[in-house]
Amino acid sequence: MIAGVGIDLVDVDGLRQQLADTASSFADGVFTADERRDSARDDPARHLAARWAAKEAFLKAWASAHRGQSPSLPGVDLRDIEVARDPWGRPSLLLHGRVAAAFGADYRCHLSLTHDGPAAAAVVVVETVT
Repeated sequence: MIAGVGIDLVDVDGLRQQLADTASSFADGVFTADERRDSARDDPARHLAARWAAKEAFLKAWASAHRGQSPSLPGVDLRDIEVARDPWGRPSLLLHGRVAAAFGADYRCHLSLTHDGPAAAAVVVVETVT
């Protein structure tokens, strides 16, 4: 049964400017080393924007799955929500640390990413498995 849905849209050029700011630690504080490496192809900002959208969409889906109660993810380290790709390039979410502990085995997560022109988007569906 679907427990929650989240969607997020990110402006690629805005993220590109953030990444270009040498005084910013944004990329290191938000993306894992694997996410940065996987995004280091034709247009890294476009791929990282989709990953940023996925993290935000996950938090929205998690919160909607817990409507009426605390989402129990305060002070989330966004690197604990990691976008991975299988050998065929299909995205999925890997959860680590406190996020994985809160998520538990009662839920499954589905992820879709897209980017076109100036925008990148992600949709996350949280499903109960019990």
